[in-house]
Amino acid sequence: MSKNVLVLTEIKDGKLRNVSLEALTVARQVAQGGAVSAAIFGSTAPHFVGEVSQYGPEKVYVVEDEALDVYTMDGYTQALTQLIEEIEADIVLMGHTSIGKDVTPRVAARLDAGLVSDCTAVSIEDGTVIFTRPIYAGKAFQDKVFNQGKIFATIRANNFVISVKDVQSEIISYNPVIKDLRTVIKDIVRKTAGGVDLSEAKVIVSGGRGVKSGEGFKTLQELAEILGGAVGASRGACDAGFCDYSMQIGQTGKVVTPDLYIACGISGAIQHLAGMSNSKIIVAINKDPEAPIFQIADYGIVGDLFEVVPLLTEEFKKILTTV
Repeated sequence: MSKNVLVLTEIKDGKLRNVSLEALTVARQVAQGGAVSAAIFGSTAPHFVGEVSQYGPEKVYVVEDEALDVYTMDGYTQALTQLIEEIEADIVLMGHTSIGKDVTPRVAARLDAGLVSDCTAVSIEDGTVIFTRPIYAGKAFQDKVFNQGKIFATIRANNFVISVKDVQSEIISYNPVIKDLRTVIKDIVRKTAGGVDLSEAKVIVSGGRGVKSGEGFKTLQELAEILGGAVGASRGACDAGFCDYSMQIGQTGKVVTPDLYIACGISGAIQHLAGMSNSKIIVAINKDPEAPIFQIADYGIVGDLFEVVPLLTEEFKKILTTV
C-alpha cells in the first residue's frame, strides 16, 4: 500500500547531515510507490535543495524562516505539525539526533500518532512496514508495526546504506505560522572543536581511564585524524576530567554504530558497551587480557596503548599515503 512520506532533513554546521540522507533512502522504501517529500528548515534552506534532490524526493518543501535557523522546540514543533497536516503525510521520518529525539514525540503527541525511535532496520512484509529497534541496551531487538494512524520514526545513523536517486524535484516554498515562541537562542557555546560528528563518524577512536590524562587523548586524536574519524570516551574518562562529556559514549552518552571502533584503555563496562556494541568492527587495546571489552571485540591487542596506538598511527600513515 503506497504511503505519503515526509523526511525532515537537518543542517548542522552548514552541512546536510548524513543521517538525513539515510532517512531519504528509507523513505523511498517505505513509500512503496507513494510520494516522498523532504523538508528543509531555515533561511539557508535554498542552498541545500540541489543536494537533497539527489536522493529521490518528488517534492522539496523549503521553509525559509529565520525563526528556524536555530532549533527551538516551539518553532520546529509548530512548523512541522503544520506541514504534516498540509501535505497529509502518512509517515514522518528523521534522524535519531538530539533534534529528532525532541521534536518527533511532541509532534506525534499533537497528532495522536505513534512513534518508533532509534530504528536500526526497516522492512516490508505484505505491505506492512516493520521497524526494528534495539532494547535492553542493545541485547535484543524488537519489531514494531502500526495498525492505523500516522507513523513517526527516527533512525539511527550509520545503519542504512545511502543510495542516490537524482530526480527533478518540485520545489515548493512553504510558510508556516510560527508564533508565541517561549525560547530565544541568544548564543551557542561549543565545548568541542569542529571535526567529524561523533554520532555519524565511520571511524571512532575511543579512550577510557587507561588514557590516564587529557594529554593522553592527543595520542588518540592523531590516530583518529589519520583515519578521518572522531574521538570518543568512556564515562570513566569523562568523570576523571580527561575530556568533555560531549565525547561520552555509552548508555548515558551517545550511541554510535561506526564501521570501525577502536577502544583504547577501556575495560568494557556494560554501560559503555550499550553505546557501541553494534559497531561493525571492534578493535580493543588493553593491558589487561581479562578485560571484558575483549569478549565483544573482533580484534584484540594486549598491550600498552601508549605503545600500540603510535605504532598503528605510523602504519596507517604508510598505508594511506601509498593508496
